[in-house]
Amino acid sequence: MSVDVYIGLGANLADPIGQLQLAVTALSVLPQTQLVAVSSFYGSKPMGPQDQPDYVNAVALLNTELSAEGLLDTLQQIELTQGRQRKAERWGPRTLDLDILLFGQQQIQTDRLTVPHYGLQHREFVVYPLLEIAPDLQIPGLGALKNIASVLPLNGLSQLAVTPLAD
Repeated sequence: MSVDVYIGLGANLADPIGQLQLAVTALSVLPQTQLVAVSSFYGSKPMGPQDQPDYVNAVALLNTELSAEGLLDTLQQIELTQGRQRKAERWGPRTLDLDILLFGQQQIQTDRLTVPHYGLQHREFVVYPLLEIAPDLQIPGLGALKNIASVLPLNGLSQLAVTPLAD
């Protein structure tokens, strides 16, 4: 059985636009998975320490037959392939961050995975790209995405004039 899954993409090191383009290409060839849509790329301020470069963010919609944990393993492998180093510092700079935002309408809480993604409704760099590709989306436990966006400030978020797939 397949499920629609939304993935948040973010990077602020080592050519962030190129990192996201490579990630989109990697998502497009995942086993048992189809890449359905990718939002525009957005520039955003860092969520954590401000003494780091701005981020480039996007959201991808996948349709997959993988389990949530299986998809998480695959996403973490893509991150590692693209130079991600997991450190104790939360919200620090990174070459690539791939987060499962939504896994169908499931609510998941395990040691490794929380879905809907923790704090999704407070992150403009997730909400607005998500709104671009799924304007009528209902977030389990949170309600209509449109309602969430209507009260969330842009906080400097800006759409970038680049294509999600590398030329």
